[in-house]
Amino acid sequence: MARPLRIEYPEAYYHIMNRGLSRRDIFLEDKDRGQFLDLLSDITRLWKIEIYAYCLMDNHALCGAPHK
Repeated sequence: MARPLRIEYPEAYYHIMNRGLSRRDIFLEDKDRGQFLDLLSDITRLWKIEIYAYCLMDNHALCGAPHK
């Protein structure tokens, strides 16, 4: 069955989450966090995406981005 269409609001923000499989840690060392932030920076420049906030936990990463 198809997923229903996402409801979009012009001034809404997306809550973006990336979590490890079975809630396992995805950041094992501080350098892992640095690599993730470097990649996030590259992606935001490449795709012209704004990230207003982020939080890196051991087993997941959260980002807030505006709808465009």
